[in-house]
This record gives sequence, structure tokens and C-alpha cells, in this order.
Amino acid sequence: MKVGYVALVGRPNVGKSTLLNEILGQKVAIVSSKPQTTRISILGIKTTAKGQIIFVDNPGIHRPLHKLNKRMMNFVYSSLETSDLICLLIDATQKFGHGDEFVIETLKKVKIPIFLLINKVDIVKKEKILLLIDKYKDLLDFKEIIPISALKGTNVDVLEDEIYKYLPEAEKIFSEDEVSDQSERFLLSEIIREKVLEHVEQELPFVTAVYIEKIERRTKSSDSQTPLTYIQAKIFVEEDSHRKIVIGRQGQLIKTIGTEARRELEEILESKVFLDLQVKVKEKWRDSEDVLNLIEGQK
Repeated sequence: MKVGYVALVGRPNVGKSTLLNEILGQKVAIVSSKPQTTRISILGIKTTAKGQIIFVDNPGIHRPLHKLNKRMMNFVYSSLETSDLICLLIDATQKFGHGDEFVIETLKKVKIPIFLLINKVDIVKKEKILLLIDKYKDLLDFKEIIPISALKGTNVDVLEDEIYKYLPEAEKIFSEDEVSDQSERFLLSEIIREKVLEHVEQELPFVTAVYIEKIERRTKSSDSQTPLTYIQAKIFVEEDSHRKIVIGRQGQLIKTIGTEARRELEEILESKVFLDLQVKVKEKWRDSEDVLNLIEGQK
């Protein structure tokens, strides 16, 4: 069998998590229009008759400003060192800029095969795709250049076939029923954070984190035969003004966030969910080793 690790890398918000979910046919990574949504590398495992591809969904490559961002970049560097193949995603709707230059310079240091995946080809003209191919083929020695749509699934099957050509022969690393390495606690915290990101703007996406304090399963709820799961979670922000925004006028925003998160959590857990959300101010938590260890420890 062909078995190996494939690192999904690129600038923030180019569609890495969307692609991973599309490949696996289920949601294992949260998706948001906000940059730097992914903070920890997540494994997505695709097992077929041909073999096993272990995709590593990484944080977006960027210049780190806080300890949080430095940890995010450490996940990326580790993935580049341990993978068998790298897939660089770019957004076909975005202009080439300094962030792209930083990504290219980062990848020049690696020795393993690199694919270029030009994402969002479903919404750009063919002429622009050809221009991007001409530009990028001179920047790095890409083994394959594949136009894709992570959202629509365009050429995802082609991508998988090409990946197998570059993976080594080996025994399967994970069992066939495993699709991710993340814990239930981490996934639940990420679902809650995703709902927060959908409703906040400006700097708030960067200063928000979620920690699950308690998951308690009860055999039956008081009024029915349906299982009930009690979840207590903290939403960390850095300033009291942030806390007021997340809570919203008369508590309406935190209520909306809780309702949307609860619906998705109930689908995942196949249980009724009582979700207790608390918004806590933790100044400069992005530079706090204690808070970062707490959040990462959920995975």
C-alpha cells in the first residue's frame, strides 16, 4: 500500500480546512472567513484500496507576533519536516503579495516534493489561472500544479491520484475507521469557536479562544428518554470591551452563538446538549504559556 503524510500549507484563509473536509467527506476542521482560524495542526486520515493518506491541516503561514502565533508556526515547521509531500494552496482570487513571498521563501528550505494547488478555480477565469501557473512555476520546482475548488470538490479525485504516486510503500499507520487525531473535547471547543468567529469582526477573531471545562453525560434528560450532555465552556478574550461585544446587548449575541453551537454539537454527539458558555477576560492570553497549554491540551 501507499502510505504517507501530506502537509496542507499556505497563507491564512486560502481553503486548507475546506479542502480537508471535502476530501474526507465530513467535517473535522472548522471553517471561517476570518484569517488564522486554524491554530493547531489537525490530521485528516483518508484510507482507500490504494493506501492511506494522512493529511496535515496546518495554520496559515505568517510572520508571528505573539507566543500563540509562534506556536502556530512551529506546527507548520514540524509538518514540513515530517511529511512525505507538501501541498501549497493559493487563492486564485487574491493578488500575489508579501505574504506569498514569505511562503515561497519558507518552502525553498524543504527537500520533499511540493504540489501547487490553485484554489477557487470555480469563480475565476481560465486566463487568470494560466497566468498564476506561469508565475508560480518559476518560483519553485513544483512536481504537480493542479487547479481545484475545495468548496465544489473540483479535481479533488485527481489530486488524490497524483498524491499516491509520490508516497512510499508502507503498512497502514491508522485503522480504517479513523478519520482524525483530534479529541472529542478539542472538536467541541473548535465548533464553539467557529460560531464565535461567524459573529465577530476586527481584532476579535484573533483574541478569542475556547476551553471546555466540563463534559458530563447523563443517561436521560428529565423530560424525555433522550440522552443529555452538559458542556461547560469558557470563551477567553483579552479585554473587557471584547467581553461586552461577545455577550452582546442584553446577552443576545452569546445566546445566538450558544444556540448555533448547540445545534451542531447535538448532531455530533447524537444527544441533547445543555451548553453553558462563560466569557472570561484574560489579559494578553496569546502570550500566556499557561492559557496556551490549557487550550492545546484539549487536542
